[in-house]
Amino acid sequence: MVSFASDYTTGAHPEILKRLGETNLEPLPGYGEDVYCQSAKEKIKKVIGRDDVDVEFLVGGTQTNALIISSMLQSYEGVIAAETGHINVHESGAVEYTGHKVITLSEHDGKIKAKELDAYMEAFYNDESYEHMVIPGMVYISHPTEYGTLYKNEELKALSEVCKKHGLLLFMDGARLGYGLMSKGTDVTLNDIANYCDVFYIGGTKVGALCGEAVVFTKGKKPKHFVTHIKQHGALLAKGRLLGIQFDTLFTEDLYFEISRHAMEMAERLKETFLRYGLEFFIDSPTNQQFVIVENEMLKLFEDKVVYTVWSKPDKEHTVVRFVTSWSTTEEDLAVLENCLKG
Repeated sequence: MVSFASDYTTGAHPEILKRLGETNLEPLPGYGEDVYCQSAKEKIKKVIGRDDVDVEFLVGGTQTNALIISSMLQSYEGVIAAETGHINVHESGAVEYTGHKVITLSEHDGKIKAKELDAYMEAFYNDESYEHMVIPGMVYISHPTEYGTLYKNEELKALSEVCKKHGLLLFMDGARLGYGLMSKGTDVTLNDIANYCDVFYIGGTKVGALCGEAVVFTKGKKPKHFVTHIKQHGALLAKGRLLGIQFDTLFTEDLYFEISRHAMEMAERLKETFLRYGLEFFIDSPTNQQFVIVENEMLKLFEDKVVYTVWSKPDKEHTVVRFVTSWSTTEEDLAVLENCLKG
């Protein structure tokens, strides 16, 4: 069987496994104080094009989202997100568990609009009883979104301006950031993201690493004693080298971008295949997540051959199915899928 279920169903890029093996017996300091973590941080700063950022490594996406939000907000503050946002739908209340409410806005292809955010904040502070409510302190977005869609440069700029107007932090979830940056449909760079956001992260778990996310704080917004926050949440990895070596490898000779570009090439071919067989798309995604509408009977074509994710049921006769490519998707995988479609 081949899997298009997600972009973390395989292990790690071979180059990462090779480097982990080569460095395995090196005695190194713990908790991220090793030379590989320091090297990875410098390489990330260089590719962003800014020296005035702080980089820290964490293990996984949910852990990262919860830690960033809890360490950057006051106890009485909440975080605004699209109603389809990952922190609102698929993180088991992890953010609320830290004591911070997720405040939702309407989504538009997975995104929130600056004008609607501005209107919400104006209405909030025009309510004379706002001090008895959870005060918004941050805006959470993801790029790509849960629907594989991307923010345009002008949209990020507009959101950033509204956040500054109302004293909100702007936080970008970049679990799949590599695929967004390598999409032909983007006009956003890492430098743009660093200019617009107060914090974001470069996802590793879904982009070739065994695990790991690289958190980037901009504008001097790194919380005081952030490492202490990490440890307090039980998230400080003693063998921090495991994260440092992986990101040092990913950001050597543009490997991160090379494997992300490969995933996007596979996604474009996947999209072409579905179009060739007359399938309709639930949403026009420019990244590695593709959502197609299939008749329920058609799902039998994939049995015991292809793994996918059921996304939703628009009606009794049809299913929205998500197919995801990754750094490890092969031409052979695509051939298996096409053979299924041939029936």
